[in-house]
Formats: sequence, structure tokens, C-alpha cells
Amino acid sequence: MSEQIVITPVSGKGDLDAFIELAYRLNADDPNWVPPLRADMRELLTPGKNPFHEHAKVQLFLARRGDKVVGRISAHYDELALEQPPEQGMGPGTGNWGLLEAEDEEVNAALIARAEDWLREQGMTRVLAPISLSIWEEPGLLVQGHDHPPMIMMGHHKPHYQGWIEAQGYAVAKKLYTYDLEVENGFPEIVNRIVKLGERSKNITVRRVDKSRFEDEAQIILGILNEAWSKNWGFVPFTETEKAYGAKKLKPIILEGANMIAEIDGEPAAFMISWPDINTKLIDMKGKLFPFNWAKLLWWLRNPQSPNFRVPLMGVVKKYQNTRIASQLAFMMIEYIRRYAVGEHGAKRAEVGWILEDNQGMVAIADAIESKVNREYRIYEKQL
Repeated sequence: MSEQIVITPVSGKGDLDAFIELAYRLNADDPNWVPPLRADMRELLTPGKNPFHEHAKVQLFLARRGDKVVGRISAHYDELALEQPPEQGMGPGTGNWGLLEAEDEEVNAALIARAEDWLREQGMTRVLAPISLSIWEEPGLLVQGHDHPPMIMMGHHKPHYQGWIEAQGYAVAKKLYTYDLEVENGFPEIVNRIVKLGERSKNITVRRVDKSRFEDEAQIILGILNEAWSKNWGFVPFTETEKAYGAKKLKPIILEGANMIAEIDGEPAAFMISWPDINTKLIDMKGKLFPFNWAKLLWWLRNPQSPNFRVPLMGVVKKYQNTRIASQLAFMMIEYIRRYAVGEHGAKRAEVGWILEDNQGMVAIADAIESKVNREYRIYEKQL
């Protein structure tokens, strides 16, 4: 008979260290798991450093058998998510769990049950999971695409977690897709024609992000994002503190030519951001910056030569959504980013996403550029 599983709240530095370290041990045998930087994980989980905690309540749990840590989970709810309309996925009574790691199915079941109990204690009546920690970070469980490493800010999970979670009474709430495409040789001719038409328009300007005034540019991008995505499933708005925090965190990987703002008659109308895939460097760092990895990473970021780029976000102001000009702006921005990434940084492939399964506009754009689904994530739900 195995030893009893004991689940306790994380308390103090030793527990937090154990919470962080467990993922490295349980995933050590997976060549496609990318070890996150330990410093980034600690920042994510620390109130006062990550502004998510300003409007959320988070409880971390550890599972032990005897003295051995065998599992972990976060249970949390976001006050801003509770204020969203229920028909958009979040809403009153909706809590979350995430950051799940478990040695076996028994531990998995015990951790999920403890997270559910905590959420009930907080007055939650429904779970959306896994979400780690915010919907803007690493939402969903990977169920397709385990055979290759994830790109920057995308999760990677053991294949058997799917069955373990579904066995606890969870049903699929939403599927999220990422799309893979070859970028060296350009897009189909119909896309090129749409781009050329846009270039002839006197009303349309597509420009690079200007890092010399990066804070202002970030405000434009995140302002469009908050408006453009406000009716999307799962949407939670960024606070002003989160906007400033996100801009500071992402600035080192922002390349001007890989990030675009589109204007119509001089007014910002859309944006598209793209990042070189820093995971190609992190995978060999084992989650540690010191003693020498920080210098290697800093040197690489000066002029990253990366075969892979990720397009995580784009948005079009509501005024132009569901119009022909929205797709035209999207094709122009992604073509300009493609030219730059290939010409300046040696890009060979790109990944677009995540994209909601029922986001018809983005799915149509992904199909038009002949990209293919390479990863599927699932967000599950359960009534408490």
C-alpha cells in the first residue's frame, strides 16, 4: 500500500522552492519540455511582483507522500474575470486552477479535489481549467502537438494528463489552436494581391513599432487589444499596471520590424506582434540564468537569429471588425513581418496563435496563408 497523500498550502520560501522545482523533476525525461526560467516562475507567483495578484486571489498547494513532494496545483480566481458576462466564458462564480503537475493519477485526483474545495470555500460555483495563472499567460491543456517543443509563452504537458483530468468530471469548454506555417517562400498569390491593393491605398499606413517611444506604442497596442478582444470568449481586460508591467517584460524581445501598427487616416486601427522564439535558447539553460546563461541570452537578444517566430496576438478596432479592410490589414502586417523575419533574422517557420476554435475571422486568415494546426489546447469546465 502506498503512503497517504497529504496536501498542504504552500507556506514560506521552502515550499515555494519545492513548488517550482517539481516541474523540472517530473518533466526531465521529456525532450520537448522547455524549462522556464526559475526567476520568471518565482516572479509569476509572487504578490508585489506580478500585478495579476492585485486583482486575484491565489492559493498554491503541494502534495506529498511522506517527505517526498509528488504534486502541485494552483487554485485561484480573478476579480476582473468575475465581472465579465457569463456568455463570454468567465463571469460570476468562475474560478480556476492551473500549474498542475502530478506523479500519478491518484495524486492528480487529490490535487484537483483540493483545488475545487478551496474554490468552493471562496464562493466559486464553476471551474475553468487549467489556466496558469491568467488567461493571458498559458491557458489550456496541450492535447495535440506533444512531439515538438512549444514556442514562447505556450504550455507543454504530459499526454496522460488529458485522461486524468477528464476522469474528474471535466468537459471541454473551448479548444485553442496554434497554426504552423513555412515563411521562407512567401504566401499564396491571392494574399500578395490583397497586400498590393492595400499598399496602393492612400488611407492605409502600416508601420513598424518605434522602440524609442516604446511605452507610448505599448499603450496603443494594449488599448486596441482591450477594445478589440472585449467580446471574445475568455476575455479579461488588462489593468494599467499590467500594461506597464507587460511592456517592461516584453521589451527585450521586441524587434521593431516584427511588430506592426496599422493606421487608417492617421488613426491606429490594428496591430500585430511577433516574437523570435526564445525557447530555442531556454531549452538548453535548464531554467537557470546564472552563472553564464544570462550573458548568452543577452548577447542573443541583441540580434536574434531564430528559425522560428511566433505571432501571439493581433487586434482590429471594433469599427473595422467584420469588414474587408480588417483582413486586408492583417495580411499586410503579417507579410511585412514575414519579410523582415526572413530577411533579417533567418526565419523559416512561424506559429500563429493561440486562436479560438470558433474565431471564424482568424481561422479564415490562417487558412488563407496555408497554415496548418500543429497544436491543440483545451480549457475544461466543471460545475462545483
